[in-house]
Amino acid sequence: MLPEVTAVRYVTPLREGGSLPGIVEADDLGTYVMKFTGAGQGRKTLVAEVICGQLGRALGLRVPDLARIQLDPVIGRGEPDQEVQGLLKASGGLNLAMDFLPGALGFDPLAFEVSAAEAGRVIWFDALINNVDRSWRNPNLLVWHGELWLIDHGATMIWHHNWPGAAAAAGKPYDASDHVLATFGPDLAAAAAELAPRVTEDLLTEVAADVPDEWLADEPGFDGPDAVRRRYVEVLLERARSIGDRITVGERSKDKPSQAPEWVRVRLDGRAGK
Repeated sequence: MLPEVTAVRYVTPLREGGSLPGIVEADDLGTYVMKFTGAGQGRKTLVAEVICGQLGRALGLRVPDLARIQLDPVIGRGEPDQEVQGLLKASGGLNLAMDFLPGALGFDPLAFEVSAAEAGRVIWFDALINNVDRSWRNPNLLVWHGELWLIDHGATMIWHHNWPGAAAAAGKPYDASDHVLATFGPDLAAAAAELAPRVTEDLLTEVAADVPDEWLADEPGFDGPDAVRRRYVEVLLERARSIGDRITVGERSKDKPSQAPEWVRVRLDGRAGK
């Protein structure tokens, strides 16, 4: 189970995120980025953060530590911003926190080099969880102490918004042509050989167990939280078996050319010609 802390002070909002996460201080003297149950995206965003964050860490990728965090809505009384105040008041109880990385910089693909091996591992992982939010538009990567860190996995596993279609989603390909690391010559074959065997039923079951029951309760079509967890395990396990063969990088369909900026297209085309 994830460790649990209690928020004692709301510091500031992070307006780069669509769900308006905030920096908070907790009773363990730690500083966290907090994501709220009362945000517009709903609790499934937090479920995705837990499953994907814990899975990424288990596979050796750098993801900030996660924690359960209790919030007393009274913290919002002194907040002058009405939007933030409303979010805090709507999020009383259990929320999600991730370790704040002080001094971390947003990833700039023109200023920071990524090895082919690391780019391959990140893209393979994003393909597994069907991450649509690691593009050049919004990298969701940080550089901290000279190393690459993965953040913001709320827009992953989109099949959990339509469980009847989850079986079909397990076999869908992943287009990484506009992935922010596509220009670094990702070694996807090596990544698949290394990571796919590690995505076992036992590992996925352990990861899914970290999701609080209350975030899985009352899911239509399921008998209870454990049944929902089992479905996450089944879909990810099936997807891990063959997703490495269904990742597209640097190729564009004739009817939908890439909308990436010129520097991305030049680097992709240059690598594709090698």
